This record gives sequence, structure tokens and C-alpha cells, in this order.
Amino acid sequence: MGNVIELKNVDKVYSGLVDTQVLFGINLSFEESSFNSLVGESGSGKSTLLNVMGTLDKPTRGELLIAGKRTNDMSKNQLSELRNSTIGFVFQFHYLLPEFTAMENVLIPYLIGRRGADRSSVKRAEELFEILGISSVKNNPANKMSGGQQQRASIARALINNPKIILADEPTGNLDSENTATIYKIFREIKQRYGTTFVIVTHDRRIAEETDRIVEIKDGRIVVDIKK
Repeated sequence: MGNVIELKNVDKVYSGLVDTQVLFGINLSFEESSFNSLVGESGSGKSTLLNVMGTLDKPTRGELLIAGKRTNDMSKNQLSELRNSTIGFVFQFHYLLPEFTAMENVLIPYLIGRRGADRSSVKRAEELFEILGISSVKNNPANKMSGGQQQRASIARALINNPKIILADEPTGNLDSENTATIYKIFREIKQRYGTTFVIVTHDRRIAEETDRIVEIKDGRIVVDIKK
């Protein structure tokens, strides 16, 4: 399979009174329909690397290609369109809008730039609710759901536009061990069903062992890259 994410000699430097370099010469790629983890201690650069891969932050030097498209010279609007169509994000905190129902929250990425939801988008949302085991709360306000249900709704929201890539930053950091195991099982099922590429940032090596590839970053450099 081809690569859906490619980083070529990527540096990231934050400017200030003293410039701070966070990433150093990163060469890294992820294949379509792969299941990967990105590990490292706090301050290692893993979240910065995830932000660069998600086009939320631009590399200072080097190239980033997403689904074969070079992103370096894209405008903010072009990057926004690329993100919304190609990348789904799952964070440690679900960031659901409490005044909206689970269904309304999930449909938000689809509604960007559109007048409303059509039958096919609602059908996909319902399919995702079923896969994620939260069909019974799809019409509940977000604040009337458990923590595990809210996180599953945020995963459905990330998947509503059928992205090629899911970038997850400590997605189970606020969940108990049972819900954590369930979420990773669901991730695997989604990968198999839709061919989605997962890159999951975690500080927990035990969670990383659930993936097919472990990339470790230390002091802004790739130090371990293990494919099982």
C-alpha cells in the first residue's frame, strides 16, 4: 500500500527571545490502513509531531505530504479543507458541545460549508453510533452521557467525513481500563472496516503494544521504530 502521511527532513523551531527547536530532521511515513502508536516522555516532541502531521502546525523546514499532496505551500483555507476531508482528530478531552445532542455533535464536521445534513450523512452517523455501541444515546444532550459515551461520540465525529487518517492524542487518558480496552478494540474494527490509518499518541507503553507499529520519539528525534 502507498503512504498516506510522509514527513521528509522535518524540523520544527519555535521563535522567541531564544529559538527553541523541538523536532530534528524527522523522516517518517505511515502506510494506508495501518495501525500505529507514537510514544515518548512528556516534552519529547510527540504532540508537536502530531500537530505537524495534522497540518495544525507547519514545519519550519522539510516537507509534509498528506495523501500525496504537498502541504507546505497551501493556504490556511486549503489546509482547512484538507483537514476536514482527510483527517479526523480524537483528543483526550472530547470537546463536545453540551447544548447539542450526540447526533448534532457528530454531524458538525459534515455541516462545515454545507446548508444541512442529507440522508446519507445521517445514515453514516447512525452506522457509526451502532459500531461504537451508543445508538441508545444518539439523541441525548452531550452532558447527559457518560464519559465513555462522550469519548465514543467524539470518535464518531472524527469519522463522519470518512477520513483517510485518524490522529489520536492520548484518546483514553481520562477513561478507566475497561473503557480503554473497548476504545482500542473499536479503533481496530474501524481500521479493518474502512481502511483508516491510525496514529495514536500515548505515554503508556502497554497501550502502544496494542498497535502494529511503535514509533518512539526522544528529544525531537525518532529513536525507535518497530513494526510487528
